[in-house]
Amino acid sequence: MILQAFLLRIQAVFGGHGPVGTDSRRFPVLASFRGYQPDWLGSDISAGLAIAAVGLPSAIAYPAIAGLPPETGLYASIAPLVAYAVFGPSRQLIVGPDAATMTVLAAVLATIYEAPGVTADRVAVAALLALAVGVFCLIARALRLGVLATLLSRPILTGFLAGISLSIMIGQIGRLTGVKIESAGLMGPILEIVDKANFIHWPSLALGAAMFLVLQAVRICKLPLPGPVIIVVLAVVLSALLDFEALGIAVVGDIPSGLPQFALPAHSGMPVDTILLGAASIFLVSFGSGIVTARSFATRGSYEVDPNLELTGFGTANVAAGFFGAFPVTASDSRTAVNMSVGGRTQVASIVAAVTLIATLLFLGPALRILPIPALGAILVAAALSLIDVEALGEIRRISRIEFLFAIIALIGPLSLGVLQGIVIAVGATLVYLLYKAAHPRDAMLGRVSGRDGFYKLHRSPEARPEPGLALCIVQGNLLFFDTDYVRARLRTIASELPPGTEWFVLDASAVAQIDCTAAAMLAGLANEFAARGLALGFAEVHSEALELLQRAGVIDQIGTTMVFDDLDDALRAFRARSSLTHIASPN
Repeated sequence: MILQAFLLRIQAVFGGHGPVGTDSRRFPVLASFRGYQPDWLGSDISAGLAIAAVGLPSAIAYPAIAGLPPETGLYASIAPLVAYAVFGPSRQLIVGPDAATMTVLAAVLATIYEAPGVTADRVAVAALLALAVGVFCLIARALRLGVLATLLSRPILTGFLAGISLSIMIGQIGRLTGVKIESAGLMGPILEIVDKANFIHWPSLALGAAMFLVLQAVRICKLPLPGPVIIVVLAVVLSALLDFEALGIAVVGDIPSGLPQFALPAHSGMPVDTILLGAASIFLVSFGSGIVTARSFATRGSYEVDPNLELTGFGTANVAAGFFGAFPVTASDSRTAVNMSVGGRTQVASIVAAVTLIATLLFLGPALRILPIPALGAILVAAALSLIDVEALGEIRRISRIEFLFAIIALIGPLSLGVLQGIVIAVGATLVYLLYKAAHPRDAMLGRVSGRDGFYKLHRSPEARPEPGLALCIVQGNLLFFDTDYVRARLRTIASELPPGTEWFVLDASAVAQIDCTAAAMLAGLANEFAARGLALGFAEVHSEALELLQRAGVIDQIGTTMVFDDLDDALRAFRARSSLTHIASPN
């Protein structure tokens, strides 16, 4: 009853259309509670309990990827949930530990500890990185940089996540075999475990393999209870009955039973530049993958995602993680899926999940202590496999071979050169692809179809015919410094292939939103070249800003204002009128 009254109070304050509601897009406090109905409470409580059940195994397992103690995963599953519930815009999105983000975090931590003289506690460094990621999110929100979410395209992100997943699986070799693996990369750990085959702890490997098979059986049979939950319960029960620790199987060990303390992470003796660069890498990957998750579930829920508003939610969630001794977090696909499947309506489910995990931390520490490490390795391998979207890769290959190539490049990057270098490769591949596409704008010759209005591309409409003596060409892209050489070459080629007697070459600039001074100089040069062969250059449908630049550059004065037309119809009428006058002035 108290919670219902509290939610009704939230509805009264935030559910209307007054000034607070109007301001919500700028500062979405308690956005997911607007219009809350008391009969949603039961669904939200059930969803919260399910989220906690599904989140507990990953909360304990994921920190191992970055060499962090398991309790940090629980901390990362409590404070960020509450922070996002207060400041996040989505009703159903759930934040928490993420495999891809943890892998990037592991690479950043490795880079930080390679610097000489770094002796700071690993947990403190991870918390400071979370705080920095949160600050980056909030700065990006203030600057409305939600467009950064598109920096990693779908093919690039699909390939990158597949590479990350393979990295995660390779990283579990040591946990599954009980052998300390010192090599890095793709083949190094595999060759090392082959070389150290005599040291494999076979009971650990057998347990990990069995747990992995159970996970696959649960997935195939589509049991109502999530596989990781079954594994945690089963592994703890078996560990208690068979005393795995006495058999030499590594276990989680003592987990602090107290609640995380609010504190600023210790930052003395840390390389600030490396921390900031690492946080920027984590920010890019976590925000990119988080927005992909948010958008995919928004499609199912029939609502839209605003990346700028999500920056507020992700930012406050990471700030909370930093202040409570956790690590960077982002949107969790598994927890969000559970929330939606159980029927969670608002972020009340997040708050219930956080309270449940607090109770787990306070009262279930002794049971979690004997959880065997190979079982966690099996959970991580299964989670990594779920990141490899073979169907999406196949679809990308079918749709676009060049984008599939970039996906493969993004996949290989984390495996061959490391995760951080893989991020650079993934972003670099995206930028190279964008630059390539922008530097090669499409063009087409235009003509008329008898009895129909408008102009048609000659290569697409066989019935279209060009106007004798008039060449109409459309360029579909901006004319900027990086594409001027290509456009110049194309226009020269087109002009050289025009039939004899062509007098005008009119460029349809309706699809050219921007022109810079480099392109203006190129057009001036072409005008001179065309004039030398008796071909007059003109422009139609030039955007106002581009026209002003061409005027300041002297291009318009060079070709004459009579060769600038409002549209292609004006250009055609002017050409026909000129041809008629020429014909009258020069009778046979």
